[in-house]
Amino acid sequence: MTPELTVLALAGLLQAVQFVLMSVPANLELGVGKTLSPRDRERLGGALEDQLSAKTARLLRALNNHFEALILFTLAVVVVSLSGQSTALTAACAWIYLAARIAYIPAYYFGLSPWRSLIWMVGFSATILMIVASLL
Repeated sequence: MTPELTVLALAGLLQAVQFVLMSVPANLELGVGKTLSPRDRERLGGALEDQLSAKTARLLRALNNHFEALILFTLAVVVVSLSGQSTALTAACAWIYLAARIAYIPAYYFGLSPWRSLIWMVGFSATILMIVASLL
């Protein structure tokens, strides 16, 4: 397995960890009656995110952000792996992406501004560099 595929697998596990980090406090705050429901806004009195504490809502947004980032990172890993373009640079970029995604969670949770955005940019840039490297 290429280093990039290893990191992709670990990023998938990170996604699961993030889900647990968000869902446990969300269920405690909202109750399973709301979280197990069809989540119709009119029945719940608004969006569930608006009913969460500020920090739990941040965990939800960080989780959703990782879903979005993981799509592009997966594309980068597939392109690098299937084209046989795995190099030390692309492997380093993959590990940088994962480190940035891990750092992003507490940065978002604690509202560290502008660090959260800078950490996000590091992960995004590493992903884009992987794609560019595979084309050169």
